[in-house]
Amino acid sequence: MNKEKVLQNIGLCKKARKIASGEEQVLDYIKTNRTKLVFLANDAGKNTTKRITDKSNFYKVNLNTDFNTEELNKAIGTINRKVVAIKDKNFTKMILSQLDK
Repeated sequence: MNKEKVLQNIGLCKKARKIASGEEQVLDYIKTNRTKLVFLANDAGKNTTKRITDKSNFYKVNLNTDFNTEELNKAIGTINRKVVAIKDKNFTKMILSQLDK
């Protein structure tokens, strides 16, 4: 997996307005089946990690924890975001294919 390429594509999704960020917004997208790929920072707190992991498993959403908070925030140009969801299925396919490499 090329981490830099994945992060660049997350940033591209942000520019295209195809992401949701923040715990509550991402949970809403998971529950309403509007996302199939979620990035959770590997340094997120226990409660956030449990909530996102449990919902992702229940709704069969791909969950990736390969990145830390700083990397995710740099990719989307924000601060203090622990969770990012990709809303577009074409971006999701592209990023999943890069994660599999």
